[in-house]
Amino acid sequence: MQRYFIYLSYDGSAYHGWQIQPNGISVQEKLQEALSKLLRQKIEIVGAGRTDTGVHARMMVAHFDFPKSIEEEQLRYRLNRLLPRDITINKVIPVEADMHARFSAKWRTYRYYIHTQKDAFLRHYSYESPYKLDYQLMNQGAELLKSHTDFAAFCKTGADNKSTLCTIRESKWVQTSAISWYFEITANRFLRNMVRATVGTLFLLGRHHISLDDLDYILQEGDRSNAGESMPGHALFLENIEY
Repeated sequence: MQRYFIYLSYDGSAYHGWQIQPNGISVQEKLQEALSKLLRQKIEIVGAGRTDTGVHARMMVAHFDFPKSIEEEQLRYRLNRLLPRDITINKVIPVEADMHARFSAKWRTYRYYIHTQKDAFLRHYSYESPYKLDYQLMNQGAELLKSHTDFAAFCKTGADNKSTLCTIRESKWVQTSAISWYFEITANRFLRNMVRATVGTLFLLGRHHISLDDLDYILQEGDRSNAGESMPGHALFLENIEY
């Protein structure tokens, strides 16, 4: 039995997230259907993580097992012909049997994109912020996150996480133009809704509604109700996965 990694990207606008669910179309479902059709047997895939409804991925990795040899480039080509235009297969590669798309991943990077004035072309993939934000203070808050390991305050209430511990390697705001910024965060794992709740809380800081001490307190207390609102999903991208 050979294990294969699939590297893909997708526009999540039309999907109820990555993971298969009974009440909506998912990216995982579309990919499994296409693989099963091309390989002529039922194929189940495991993703590197879960993205929520409307969230995009410049890089997602999934694995599947198959008992026969596969022409990887031909499979990539045929998958791209069969899948919807909003899902792209970038490569298919054989890996060792103990490689796991989820558990072998060391680091994951997300970016949340915002712009500060109306823009017809950014609206689908970036959040138009109506607020005047203190980005210097928000960067201090982003740096503060790295000194914490428990992010229960940024975890969706009722989520099935067995642990709320995460290690953050990078956390920063980056300006890309006169009107656009993104928040980048790299961690070994993420909780459900964690990035969008983090951005929402940093927005409170940037609007001077909370202080750095308040942010520190929110993280220490671990109460979701103390943190900021969860930001819309359309501006969030899974950017990279490191193995």
